Amino acid sequence: MSPADRAKQLQTQLTLTDDQTAKITAIYQTQATKMDSIRTAANGDRDAMMQGMRPLMMATNDKIKAILTPDQATAYQKIQDERRARMQQGGGGGNN
Repeated sequence: MSPADRAKQLQTQLTLTDDQTAKITAIYQTQATKMDSIRTAANGDRDAMMQGMRPLMMATNDKIKAILTPDQATAYQKIQDERRARMQQGGGGGNN
C-alpha cells in the first residue's frame, strides 16, 4: 500500500482529521524512503533488513501516536497489536 493509501485507511479506522491525515501521510512517506534504503543496503540479507526495519517501524508508530488523540492512540495500538498477532500466525499484514 502507498503511504497515502495507508494514511487514508487510518483516517477511516480512527476518524482522523484532514490535518492528522496529512501529517501521517508525510510520516509514512519518510518511512517508505528509509525502508527502500534499508532494503538496498541489506542486499538480499533478510535478517539484516528486518534488523534495520524494526526500529524504523517503532519510531514511525511513536510519531503517529504523538499526532493522535488519546482515544485514537488506543485504537491505533489495538490495530497494531492485531496486525502483529496475524503476522505471528503467518497470516501476513492483511487489509485491516
